Amino acid sequence: MSDVEAAVVAAVVAALLGYLSPLVVRRLPEPPEKPDEEKSKHELAEGPKELYADVAALRWFAVAAAAVSGLAGGLIGLTFGWDWVLVGLVPLVPVVVALSIVDLRTRLLPAVVVLPTTWVVLALVVAHAGLVATWGDLQRGLTAMVVGYVFYWLLWFIYPLGLGYGDVRLSAVLALTLGYLGWPYFLLGMYAGFLLLGVPGLVLAVVKRKASYLKTQFPFGPFMCAGALVGIVWGPSVLSGLAGG
Repeated sequence: MSDVEAAVVAAVVAALLGYLSPLVVRRLPEPPEKPDEEKSKHELAEGPKELYADVAALRWFAVAAAAVSGLAGGLIGLTFGWDWVLVGLVPLVPVVVALSIVDLRTRLLPAVVVLPTTWVVLALVVAHAGLVATWGDLQRGLTAMVVGYVFYWLLWFIYPLGLGYGDVRLSAVLALTLGYLGWPYFLLGMYAGFLLLGVPGLVLAVVKRKASYLKTQFPFGPFMCAGALVGIVWGPSVLSGLAGG
């Protein structure tokens, strides 16, 4: 069977799971609201957080999640073809897409989703390494997870207003996935998010010069997820091109 067929199947499965993702978001427990005295100036300016149930009820959520998940799933299927890694990668796509939408609306990445996802991916990686790949691949994935997590933790520790702890948690599962696939995937995928954030950040900076009252700040989670997709699909080819290979 061809890579195109793998792409079609991956796209359909990811799109279907993405379409159903609001059913999960609707049932997420709401985080406790901080007292005003504990909130930062940005948090006070943004006002009360949207409820997860309200986000899930948005008319465009299911359609957008299905479309983005289908596109990402198709690209991954086309990249890897009929490979066992699709068993882990394709279901992960709608999860990170739903998390991205939630983060865009609430500035939160719920730990109740991120942490179990990390454990599931870790279990799949261990199973794949034992049955299909090698324990060296597992070691590389675990090393990448530690490196990625520590890097983002340091960013959060140094400047917590610019990065939420939810982003730190998310970095672990993304780094594990990318590192397990290979170092080129990890190197591009983990840090492409910073480059992707630079474009809207530059636009926002220009707009703020003309309208200083704007308080908008982009959440980083969606850019981390988009960067991971860039790494998965184009990591080896991009780094090979930069190295002149």
